Amino acid sequence: MGSQEVTNWQGKRVTVAGLGVSGIPAAKVLHGLGALVTVVNDGDDDRARAQAAELEALGVTVRLGDGATLPEGTELIVTAPGWQPDKPLFAAAAEEGVPVWGDVELAWRLRELDGREPAAWLAVTGTNGKTTTVQMLASILKAAGLRTAAVGNIGVSLLDAVLGEEKYDVLAVELSSYQLHWAPSLRAHSGAVLNLAPDHLDWHGSMEAYAADKGRIYEGNRVACVYNVADKATEDLVRAADVEEGCRAVGFTLGAPGPSQLGVVDGILVDRAFVENRQKNAQELAEVSDVTPPAPHNIANALAAAALARAFGVPPRAVRDGLRDFTPDAHRIAHVADVDRVAYVDDSKATNTHAAEASLAAYESIVWIAGGLAKGATFDELVARSAKRLRGVVLIGADRALIREALARHAPEVPVVDLDRTDTGAMFAAVQEARRLAEPGDTVLLAPACASMDMFANYNKRGDAFAEAVRELGA
Repeated sequence: MGSQEVTNWQGKRVTVAGLGVSGIPAAKVLHGLGALVTVVNDGDDDRARAQAAELEALGVTVRLGDGATLPEGTELIVTAPGWQPDKPLFAAAAEEGVPVWGDVELAWRLRELDGREPAAWLAVTGTNGKTTTVQMLASILKAAGLRTAAVGNIGVSLLDAVLGEEKYDVLAVELSSYQLHWAPSLRAHSGAVLNLAPDHLDWHGSMEAYAADKGRIYEGNRVACVYNVADKATEDLVRAADVEEGCRAVGFTLGAPGPSQLGVVDGILVDRAFVENRQKNAQELAEVSDVTPPAPHNIANALAAAALARAFGVPPRAVRDGLRDFTPDAHRIAHVADVDRVAYVDDSKATNTHAAEASLAAYESIVWIAGGLAKGATFDELVARSAKRLRGVVLIGADRALIREALARHAPEVPVVDLDRTDTGAMFAAVQEARRLAEPGDTVLLAPACASMDMFANYNKRGDAFAEAVRELGA
């Protein structure tokens, strides 16, 4: 099913793989376009049955408990992004010559439906910082008076944004490596890869495959491919990309920028990419103090957002105003309270080592609360790089021994409290132990470097438990 056939969905046999946040909207949209939709889903629980009943009432066929078999006559599969490429369903599709799209690919193909004037896509990916950067970007675009929204992996359906009644000038699009894997024809106005570190390797199979999927965001870019000067792998992806003639590589750096870069000079965010005579000239965009919080990795996020906005022609003042207006989501380096001259900071969103390292780099003297589900991660590099900042460590969660062993190898002088419990009440005990280790001027930092599901429903619940325990300290 090539792009020339997309205008006529009537009677097309489409299989949607997976219920949930992307599958249900995709099934509804395709059914509304006249396609004959069958939804397949691995799970068969109460929630899935309720979702199935809703779709079946519309006339959609749903098969629960069988996501492996390709329905007869399928002409296209639209998959939830999390479905792994090695699933039997996709092997059967390859054998039959059936294309597989994700919800992002579907939204991209439908953006000109009914003669619509499609909004430009400014796309962001990376191991860490995607959501914050996309939200900053949307704030900057709004400050420029543009009709925009933060969409994609951030939780707002791209299908809704593309097909809804509201008209947009430009979309700030967060894309995961999963979504990019299933979006072969996506061609953004401009794209950014913020950073690359090992993550989701069980899904992608290798670091090379993971990086290649991230690099898809640059394919066909028209104006700018934004990369991280401090992370050479992101620049390598730009070099490998097939872009439109005239598209430029634009770097961002926490240091002084060279030509075709954005960076920082004397506390000022500076643009040397989107100015006349960039060999000699620079444009002030904002002050570091306009970024909340002004931690190094968050300043990098702001520079990436500014680069994409400037690629779209946004004036400098809108960059400053948008950054000032931006408020980070909860559990991302969120200052909870000061108790006895010790700061307590919730970065529960730091669910991998790369994110935790960035968080630890933001403070000078830290009592670190860490642990959870390691997801196959190793911690030697993280501990070795952060050891000099550690006043003490409190470990929680199922895989805490892996961090304890790394601390023994690379920071043997740092006191460690190992809490041998994985119930949710362990967080209160962890905060109490951290208080005991901390001295005035220190920061108690929850940056677990691990997933939360061994103890909590998600990282939000983990952060909430930390904040509640801190508030009890100050009561």
